[in-house]
Amino acid sequence: MNAIVECRGITKHYRQGAIDVPALRGVDLAIQAGDFASLAGPSGSGKTTLLNVIGGLDRPSAGSVKIDGAEITKLEASALADLRLHKIGFVFQAYNLIPVFSAVENVEFILQLLGQKPAERRARAKEVLHDVALDGLEDRRPARLSGGQQQRVAVARALASRPAIVLADEPTANLDTETAENLIDLMSHLNQSSGITFLMATHDARVIERTRRRILLTDGRIASDERIGEVAA
Repeated sequence: MNAIVECRGITKHYRQGAIDVPALRGVDLAIQAGDFASLAGPSGSGKTTLLNVIGGLDRPSAGSVKIDGAEITKLEASALADLRLHKIGFVFQAYNLIPVFSAVENVEFILQLLGQKPAERRARAKEVLHDVALDGLEDRRPARLSGGQQQRVAVARALASRPAIVLADEPTANLDTETAENLIDLMSHLNQSSGITFLMATHDARVIERTRRRILLTDGRIASDERIGEVAA
């Protein structure tokens, strides 16, 4: 089984005035290709910090992170940004869509950064919007989409570049129960049908119960790591 993410001895400290506050304390973690995993824990446990370190949005105080075999902790900013663009898809709690862009333009934007030709990126954007059941809504701007539809656009954008892994930070936090369950259904289907690797930081029991790997953080350390059944083929 190939490791998409390899964390070794990850520590992270923040300064709060004169106090050094530990957020992560020597985390070792490997995420395998095809994992559908939740990163759970109470507020302050370090789950968002760990997700940000894995995604290259934050640098650890010590330790190493590899994404798809590439060591990222010592990369210069430009090289790190390039790796994120090619290897990692992000889904944020607040959607982070560009308000003046339509759904298809939001998805295309990532592909434009990758240098794809207009016709190619439009075709790929429509393909992934179809995969997340947004046919017919491609030309709507975010303000004309429901919260659940906006989050589906965010998932489509994350998938557009065919990343090695999708990282999602509290993806259901702003959604009602039915919409959240539909989103979980969607991500689980994408994982099982296409083998897309997901790691989701969440406190939502609905998400945790549906994942097939459940990682629990407590006080910046991994308290438990349970695999339920088999990973996607």
